[in-house]
Amino acid sequence: MQNPAVEARRPSRLSFLGLGRGKRDFWSWVTLISFLFWIAFVVYPLFSLLFNSFFNAEGKLTLANYAHFFKLKYYYMALWNSVKISALTTVFSVLIGVPLAYAVTRYNIPFKGAIRILVIMSLLSPPFIGAYSWILMLGNNGFITRFLHEFGIPFQSVYGWKGIVFVFTLQLYPHIFLYVSGALRTIDTSLEEAAESLGRSSFHRFLTITLPLIFPTLSAGALMVFMTSFADFGTPMLLGQGFKTLPILAYEQFISETGGNPAMASTLSVILITCSTLILFGQRYLVSRKTYTMSGMRTPKEQQLKALPRIVVTCAVLVVAFVSVIPQITVFVTSFLKTKGPVFHSGFSLDSYREVLYRVPKAIMNTYGLSLVSIVIMIVMGMLVSYVLVRRKSKLSALLDGLLMVPYVMPGTVLGISLIIAFNKPPLVLTGTWIILVVAYVVRKLPYTIRSSTAILYQLDKSVEEASISLGVPPMKTFFKTTGRLMAPGVLSGGILSWITSINELSSTLVLYVGATATISVTIYSEVFTSSYGTAAALASILTLSTLVSLLIANKLGGKGLQL
Repeated sequence: MQNPAVEARRPSRLSFLGLGRGKRDFWSWVTLISFLFWIAFVVYPLFSLLFNSFFNAEGKLTLANYAHFFKLKYYYMALWNSVKISALTTVFSVLIGVPLAYAVTRYNIPFKGAIRILVIMSLLSPPFIGAYSWILMLGNNGFITRFLHEFGIPFQSVYGWKGIVFVFTLQLYPHIFLYVSGALRTIDTSLEEAAESLGRSSFHRFLTITLPLIFPTLSAGALMVFMTSFADFGTPMLLGQGFKTLPILAYEQFISETGGNPAMASTLSVILITCSTLILFGQRYLVSRKTYTMSGMRTPKEQQLKALPRIVVTCAVLVVAFVSVIPQITVFVTSFLKTKGPVFHSGFSLDSYREVLYRVPKAIMNTYGLSLVSIVIMIVMGMLVSYVLVRRKSKLSALLDGLLMVPYVMPGTVLGISLIIAFNKPPLVLTGTWIILVVAYVVRKLPYTIRSSTAILYQLDKSVEEASISLGVPPMKTFFKTTGRLMAPGVLSGGILSWITSINELSSTLVLYVGATATISVTIYSEVFTSSYGTAAALASILTLSTLVSLLIANKLGGKGLQL
């Protein structure tokens, strides 16, 4: 018989994970429930997706799906197209974002606040709305296209892979701008000054000193650009005209008018996730090999340009910033134009808005209703989970922190397909319900809220909580009365950013919605494909205005972290 004393001293698996008998408090249950939630709605769907990729249409175990992918040009060219588009977008975004950030940060050019606002505004709407705007301007019947043709200037259209790269670049280079601007403001200039004293030119100093110092931040921004363009569905779908990327192919294989092929869609989704994961680890490997440290004691001073160089730099920066925000202006203006189908007429009216309110009011209600439910869940979970990750570290919380990174490498299309495969049969059927959309939004957007919450929690001294507890206030009451209130600005600002991305979500929504749960983004997508440009512009304006208001609120709540 086992000695009771020895048995009592033996650590259980739960105690090893931080949930042992002596630690079964509220936070232990938060850790366990959060972990189970992520297992149910992230890990299980992913394994279902992987499992489904090894079966053919007859339900037999096979590797034929993967063999077809690597043998058939139709499939592997979609991967090459995705990589090509993302790589070119990243290169052009760096070529635009880095000089723009350097000019705004280092030189005494005017209108810096306005430039930052314009650049950030280009991030307000999702890429597919930018694609729609450029169709209005540079499409087959776009007003700029017609203008060029009247003067005999040959111009085809914005359609094709070049147009996709163009739209992605203007939409995503602000990521590089924002990341690099922050790094350039805090860089230690002593190394640059030492290089200058040795006779190095400004360009050589930038390449050999400044660029290596900001490389970790620059690579993080480049990763964001690459992953966003690699996973995007709407822009290539609207502009591709037969140019297939991997997200489009996965969607078409899963949802097809002639009968889908879920097994092949699962295979393409697994390949998408694998590629995204490899890219993420590749970026981390490069950063680990090329990391430079500095004291940060001497931040850079603004360089005073002479009159002519200052005018040239200012004009160049303003042109780039203005071109970036043209899609938002186009959407807003065209929403008030008189229209009949795809043709706009002279004169202004509110007909497009009246038609929207008459035909698709449910889509507007769904967008805000589903996002509101999602954001409440995200704020509550964000506060609780971030506290567990920062203050109650354990093996299980460390594993949970790692699982929270999974949505970063999951395209929305893949998430939608995995959720349908996992929850379209008993014991839990969610397919076709509004609940599955809420789950998708929470899974994809919760990391924004958690990261902003953990960031502010790391800045809060534990002594505040300890002082409250020492005065006899229970730990739980201390959290909700003291710590939670101090965390509120960071939690709410991250929550609003999650809200912004939720109301703009297209990829996962397009896979998961049914007629009764259509949202604004899905309706815009449908209206563009049916050439109802007026109603599409009205809906896009509503979405852009909602995003702008939300971003201003986030900026107000977030303090310096989100200052324009």
